[in-house]
Amino acid sequence: MALAVVAVCASAQNGTKSPYSQYGIGVLSDPSQGLGRGMNGTGIGVRIGNAVNTLNPASYSGVDSLTMLFDAGLSGQVTNFKEGGHRQNAKTATFDYVVGSFRMWKNIGVSFGVLPMSSVGYSYTSSSLLDKENGTLTETYSGDGGLRQVFIGAGAKVFGPLSVGFNAGYLWGSLDRTVTSSTTSYVNSLSKTYSATVKSYNLEAGLQWEQPLSKKDVLTIGATFGLGHKLGSDPVLSITNSSTGTTSDTIKNGLELPMSYGFGLSYQREQKLTVAADMSLQKWGSLAWPDANGSSSNGTALYTLKDGLLKDRLKLNAGVDWIPNPLSRRYLSLVHYRMGVGYATPYYKIGGQDGPKEISASVGFGIPIYNSYNNRSVLNISGQWVHTSATGLITENTFRINIGLTFNERWFMKWKVE
Repeated sequence: MALAVVAVCASAQNGTKSPYSQYGIGVLSDPSQGLGRGMNGTGIGVRIGNAVNTLNPASYSGVDSLTMLFDAGLSGQVTNFKEGGHRQNAKTATFDYVVGSFRMWKNIGVSFGVLPMSSVGYSYTSSSLLDKENGTLTETYSGDGGLRQVFIGAGAKVFGPLSVGFNAGYLWGSLDRTVTSSTTSYVNSLSKTYSATVKSYNLEAGLQWEQPLSKKDVLTIGATFGLGHKLGSDPVLSITNSSTGTTSDTIKNGLELPMSYGFGLSYQREQKLTVAADMSLQKWGSLAWPDANGSSSNGTALYTLKDGLLKDRLKLNAGVDWIPNPLSRRYLSLVHYRMGVGYATPYYKIGGQDGPKEISASVGFGIPIYNSYNNRSVLNISGQWVHTSATGLITENTFRINIGLTFNERWFMKWKVE
């Protein structure tokens, strides 16, 4: 992979300008909200009544019974790409998510909203000298799209410390990629377009076990499961040669989501401290993926499913949320102070070798909002650094700012009139 030009304009439709988004379904998005993003995406074992946590739908059963929660967030980022002695910066911005949650019945909570799943967005060129006869080969790579889901979920306390939940979502989006090549010695050019439209479902389940350790301390253990399934999408490869015309090939039902498993735990002391850690595994390696093998003997495009293009993805996260004194009247003592770290392996291969690994870290704040009618809402601000690298490939350093607002309204509070 060679890096020559990366688009640097901001985009509201996708959250990446990474060349790595040309693989699989693109760069996988962080599905967490304001609280979780400050903790670097940690949340499978987190159970807090005044924040939405879609990472484990079992957490919905713990939502505050008096309030209606809304959480909306956006992000902006600057990424530095480095390959050899070449460097390039890219900027993006996107509206990430909007979710809500409320208590429907005793011990049963509901959540709904729109969440990101992946982003595709890149544009770069690669040039190489073939020989004196054929001249220079220039290839231009571009892509756009991504996947999102609108979901509804519910969580219920089954008995004692055990809660279970599910998220059911409608998944939609498009994955569009183009490669155009030409040489200085020939007039004709070759263009390959890979496109797929997704309209499918997504199902996730979770459970949490809340175990009191003392009057002040609680340990919560959580687990999640994502259902792997075909997406009902028919990827199309079109090859256009300026001299011979256009051919195309389609793979019926060629895209698939993997099964996924997650495990997490958290320790909470009163309302002051939450320490959490997650581990998740996505079984991408068991899936065959669309691959272009050039052209067949009669000149038509050849597009088939191939094993070994993807690999299982392991992700580890840990985070902390701390409030100095939730009962204090001093404003700074009521601010949430958050931080987190993470590590993830790639879910795709590039030229037969593993893609880049990812390490990340975040710091953030939950700033209380006070006015005459509401003192429970929180402005969530966090900064995140993500380093993506592999031997012989492009190195990325991304600096991201996440801004979210959690509205915590007392819709269900019973007022007493004297």
